[in-house]
Amino acid sequence: MNAPERSAAFLLDEDNGEVKITYAADTKVSNAGTFTFNKEDHTIANLLRMQLLRDPRVRFVGYMHPHPLIHRIDMRIQTSSSTVAPVEVLSAALEDLANETDHLTTQVSEAISNWKKDNEGGVMGM
Repeated sequence: MNAPERSAAFLLDEDNGEVKITYAADTKVSNAGTFTFNKEDHTIANLLRMQLLRDPRVRFVGYMHPHPLIHRIDMRIQTSSSTVAPVEVLSAALEDLANETDHLTTQVSEAISNWKKDNEGGVMGM
């Protein structure tokens, strides 16, 4: 068949030196740059964009998904001060998202445990 492998949409080709994230500083604005996320789509891009927009140090963040068959996201970040680098705010956003995910996982596990404890007799008392 002429279709690409499904795994090519999410697995990095490390044999050819493909990396997950690359950064290119903007040549015209000192506090801006573009990150390229390989093998990602709108799901992670919008999540990161919204988290970055919560940070008061971020002036602008936007992303572009070039084509549905190209598994790449280009995200541009501009900070509000030249003393804060885009790499710093992205790192902070990723750390915040990791903490929120850990908290959510803990909450779900506790809720499942409580539900199981409350419903030991079976589903709906049967």
